This record gives sequence, structure tokens and C-alpha cells, in this order.
Amino acid sequence: MKKTFFLLFLFSLIAAACAPTVSQPAQSVIGPLATPVIDTTSYPTVQAPQINNSQAVSGYSVNLQRAWRNGKQVNADVCFTLPDTSDWTIWAAHLDYAGQTTTQFSSSMLSKQDAANGQPGLRCDELGFYVPPDADLSSASLTVESLGAPPSIGEYCSLYMPKIQQVLNERNIAISLNCTDVNGVATMQIVSKPAGMSDEDAQKIVYSDEFYTVKGPWTFQVSLGQ
Repeated sequence: MKKTFFLLFLFSLIAAACAPTVSQPAQSVIGPLATPVIDTTSYPTVQAPQINNSQAVSGYSVNLQRAWRNGKQVNADVCFTLPDTSDWTIWAAHLDYAGQTTTQFSSSMLSKQDAANGQPGLRCDELGFYVPPDADLSSASLTVESLGAPPSIGEYCSLYMPKIQQVLNERNIAISLNCTDVNGVATMQIVSKPAGMSDEDAQKIVYSDEFYTVKGPWTFQVSLGQ
């Protein structure tokens, strides 16, 4: 009986020794995260040497006070004389550099002075143009194409309709305008137009931005590095 028990015990030891070993998953050690390295040379900040460069076109002055490059954006502080008391802004502008042209820009008002003592009003805006970080701006130019004061619906009747009608007559364009009351607001409408002219074409002529813009151009050379 003892011999049988001993043989069973020995057999169990041999079976346990031959059983496959289950390995434990390796513990991964996570060290501190590496700080990304930013190549600051790809995002230069450069101040253009031009200061207070002023030009006058058609009796209106535009002044480039300063221009600078900050990373991927070219900024410029531009001041201009106001034709009248309307809400004038820089209507169209573009930046030329290394054979490229960008016409999209942001604009924010810095200051505004009303006309006084026989001097016209003055407004200053900050313009921003986005450019690639590696753009060659060593020989760039900033052009203000026009100033604009888009009228409200009511202002078309009170301020612009006589001017628009006069221009149409001078150009022998048979479009007649009139003002009618629409929901309590005096609204300019096209009363008649040439038979072969579509409504869309007539609207483009009458509501063209030429009637509320002052054309330049005012062009300034700037050097903002490579």
C-alpha cells in the first residue's frame, strides 16, 4: 500500500515538472515624454525698415506706418484719409512676393479721427496676410487697391441713387432707378432696363462697388527677409 502511494506521489511530481509554463506579460516602462523641438528659424519675426511711407492718389492719402513679419503672417499698420463720414475701410489689397500674390487679408481698426479744422478724417487699420513660413519676402510689395464704404439699404436712396443714375445716363445705359417703401425702409429698385438685359446683369451694374469705392492703387515696397 505504501509502495502504491509512493508511486502515485512520484508520478504527480513528474507530471507537474513537464507541464507547460505560462509566461507573464512583460512590464513596459514608460519614461518621461520628450519635449518636441520647434525650429524657430522657420517662423521668423522681422520688422521692415520702411516707416511712415505715404502716397497720395486721386486726392486721397494712404500711409504705411510699419510692416512686420511674425511667423506665417505679414502685418501692416495702414492709415488713410476718409472721403466723408461713411464707414470707410480698406476694401481691396494684396501682397506680392517672389512671384506670388495673396489677396486674402484680415483687417481690424486701430484708430479713427473725425474731420476737424478743415482736415479730413483719418482711420488706421492693421492688415494681416498669411504666407508660408519659408516665403521669400526680401523684395515684397503691399498694394492697397481701393477704399470702400458699402452703403446700407436706406443709404442707396439717400446718398447713392442720384450718383448711380447720373453715371448710367452718361454711359447711355437705359436703366431707370426709383425708391419705394419696403417695410418702412426706402429701398432703391430698378424700374426699367433694356429688353435684352437680364435682371442679374442689371443688378451687377447698379450695385457695382465702383459707386462706393475710391480706387488707388497705393503701392509700398517692403523687405521682410528670406
